[in-house]
Amino acid sequence: MRTPEHWRRRGGLAALLAPLGWLYGLGARLDRWTSRRHRVAVPVISIGNLTAGGTGKTPVAIALAERLTAAGIAVHILSRGYGGRLAGPVRVDPGRHGAADTGDEPLLLARAAPTWVARDRVAAARAAIAAGAQLLLLDDGHQHYRLARDCSLLVADEGQWLGNGRVMPAGPLREPLSPALARADALLAIADPAGAGPPMPAALARLPRCTARFEVPEGTATALRGQAVFAFAGIGRPEKFFATLRALGARPVAEIPFPDHAPYTVDQVARLLEAAAEAGARPVTTEKDHVRLPADAQALVTAVPVRLQFDDPSALERAIAHALARIAPPAAREARP
Repeated sequence: MRTPEHWRRRGGLAALLAPLGWLYGLGARLDRWTSRRHRVAVPVISIGNLTAGGTGKTPVAIALAERLTAAGIAVHILSRGYGGRLAGPVRVDPGRHGAADTGDEPLLLARAAPTWVARDRVAAARAAIAAGAQLLLLDDGHQHYRLARDCSLLVADEGQWLGNGRVMPAGPLREPLSPALARADALLAIADPAGAGPPMPAALARLPRCTARFEVPEGTATALRGQAVFAFAGIGRPEKFFATLRALGARPVAEIPFPDHAPYTVDQVARLLEAAAEAGARPVTTEKDHVRLPADAQALVTAVPVRLQFDDPSALERAIAHALARIAPPAAREARP
């Protein structure tokens, strides 16, 4: 989906839709109240958000998985596999699976750590533990209630924060704010590449906070600097991608947004490539979009990677310390039946 304009401000259409937002919020509360919690044998860190649309959860999960793996921890990632056909639990194999099988995000996550997709994430957790996981990252987990977690990390986009503060469809919130914040342990605020976001809401300022920013690897940045590019993106906030390109010094001749997770047809991509050729520009898109392109088109489109850089890694370590403390020492794991 593309972010509706009325999600950015109160009044007008947002006010008319407020009763539907109340009903949506009630449904979220009922889901939370009726979900039975399951605690598994290894710690679980949830990476989630408060709003619909892209805040950067997937790059956060990748960055955290890489840091924990470098520290010698066997991290596995759990994903619902949004947009994929497989019910799971299935361990993602990028050499065998495509976006139609698992969704786009699990293909990227699997590059960083073993990744499982399943509609039932408790079952996925048990499969991952049986495969040797010492710690689980629950991707997009804040509104998932069945799997108990040791740490809930909220990801927020400084470019929009909470939007108009209303619950969907009146605003971007996925549930009422108060109970959502009560379950959070820390906030990871992602800098806006355009640098023009609103002030942080007071409600978020009460949470322990880490900050981070996306950076394009230097080799890619150098290759795009000064180049004419034909940009397209189907993510939660395509304008973030376009702003990143401009900040690199690339020259977008077109900036074409698509809905989040939009599948790309052969004909659709052919038209994009033809338009890029006519404009004398390099076609570029996000890594998340790139894995959804038809296989024959992937070599013709440049994927622009982004990597998350934490401003103060020690703040992140403090936020997840409780979860890390639950990791069993090797002797205890070997003795476990």
